[in-house]
Order: sequence, then structure tokens, then C-alpha cells
Amino acid sequence: MTEREKMLSGANYNSRDSELLEQYYYARKLLKQYNEMEANLFIERQNILKGLFEHIGNNVWIEAPFFCDYGDNISIGKGTFINMNCILLDNNKISIGENVLIAPHVQIYTASHPLKASERIVENRKGASYLTSSKPVSIGSNVWIGGNSVICPGVTIGDNVTIGAGSVVTKSVPSDVLAYGNPCQIIKKI
Repeated sequence: MTEREKMLSGANYNSRDSELLEQYYYARKLLKQYNEMEANLFIERQNILKGLFEHIGNNVWIEAPFFCDYGDNISIGKGTFINMNCILLDNNKISIGENVLIAPHVQIYTASHPLKASERIVENRKGASYLTSSKPVSIGSNVWIGGNSVICPGVTIGDNVTIGAGSVVTKSVPSDVLAYGNPCQIIKKI
């Protein structure tokens, strides 16, 4: 099993694997182009995103700067808006539905590390590397995620959900609710 296959299966993997580093460097190249491009060059910006992501729907708007690890593990549905300074650590699949609003400084994480420090670091011929594992994140359609929120690995957010600003979402959230807080909790059905 390759390190990429381990990564996508949720097993521990070496994030400094040469194949993963090559994908990471390619994503960095595209992100640099995207983040430095004039905002009015919509077609050119969309072409970069099409080359970066696994899937991108029509009329997706992503404000620069935008950051991710690999890009090709991200799928975004039509009509979605991602505001500036968002980070999507796509060590596993990140699926974002249609007509989603993601406010500034939202962070979506799929990666995790062993809790015990002695299990995180692996020595090899090239020096130290860090064991990583990952779980996918899924966000439904018609979701609004407030600014400075953090979505943790393995979380699923249903359709028609509002996540209040500053939330830390550690558990899955069902459809049709307002949820917020640290940790994020369901406040009411909407």
C-alpha cells in the first residue's frame, strides 16, 4: 500500500513520502499563481481551481488568499463561496456541497497525529518525519459556516445548517440546525 493509499484509508502514513511531496509542491505552485492573480481574471482563476481540485462546480468563488495541502482531495459543489484566508487541510477527502457560504478564516482539517509524543516522530534515513492519519470531512448543501470556525477530522455537517462564528466542530452535525460554540453544540432546529 502506498503512503497516499494509507493516507486516504485513514491509516498512519508518512507525510514526507516523495509522491505526497510531489503533489504538495504542485498544489503550492497552483496556489501561488491563484493567490497572486488579479480578482477580475475570473476565467483564469477558475482554470487554476479546475487543475487543483478533484471537482469544482459552476459559479464557485474562492477569495484569495486560499490554502490547502494537495487540492486533489477537495470537491466543491456549484454556487459555493469561500471567503479569504480559509485553510482546507485535505489529507483526506473534503466534500463541500452546493450553495455553501464559508466565512473568513475557516479551517477544515482532515489530518491528525498520534496523541502520544513518542508515537508521532519516526526516524528514517532522511531524518525525522511525523506519523499522520486522516479522516474525511463532508459538508452538505446550503450550509453557512461562520468566521474563525474549525471543522475537525471525521466531521459530517448535514444540509441547511448554520455554524456560528468561532465554533470548534468536533462532532457531526445533522441537517436543518443552528449550532455553535466550543465545542460546537446544536442550539435549535431551523
